[in-house]
Amino acid sequence: MDLPPGCFLSESEIGGKFGASRTPVREAFMQLREAGLVTTLPSRGNFVTRLNREKILEARFLREAIEVANVRRLVEIGMEASFKQALQANMAAQSDAIAQENELQFQLMDDRFHSLLAEATGYSRVAHVLEREKMLLDRLRSLSLRDKGHQSRLLREHREILEAVLSRDLSAAVTITQRHLSSILETLSSLEARHRDYFD
Repeated sequence: MDLPPGCFLSESEIGGKFGASRTPVREAFMQLREAGLVTTLPSRGNFVTRLNREKILEARFLREAIEVANVRRLVEIGMEASFKQALQANMAAQSDAIAQENELQFQLMDDRFHSLLAEATGYSRVAHVLEREKMLLDRLRSLSLRDKGHQSRLLREHREILEAVLSRDLSAAVTITQRHLSSILETLSSLEARHRDYFD
């Protein structure tokens, strides 16, 4: 969101900024197009993709399906001690990031929390699929995470999710996970109201 939706992207400017030749810049743009973050218009150039409500809702639907399946499996099979320790350390790092008002570090630790849950299922592809589906949501998340109160709420919910999983409480684990993931809908509605030009 440092580059707002609809913003023009110059390959030469980006290459100059990062000291990169045209080939890696073009490869990066290709990956961004595949992720749905950049669009190329004939004879006009490359632009940051505008937000699309339906695609965002679809991505959230898929993410919830994966995340709920993750906690269901972890309640069923239990969690290895190494993942429990990693998740507890991760939440301590989230708390430190909030105290230091480091939004980027909090976002990285937030992402890592969900990746660790996915990895703990024992299914090797789950974390990768989850990361791919989250990409369309990350621009909205970057706006909501600028609010320190919102960060604290997410951390509290992370603690509640882990506690429910460790206590093998399926109902609580599913309910808290679903509530945790619904915050993106609040951000979507707020952003649509304030920045109509960001959307298709």
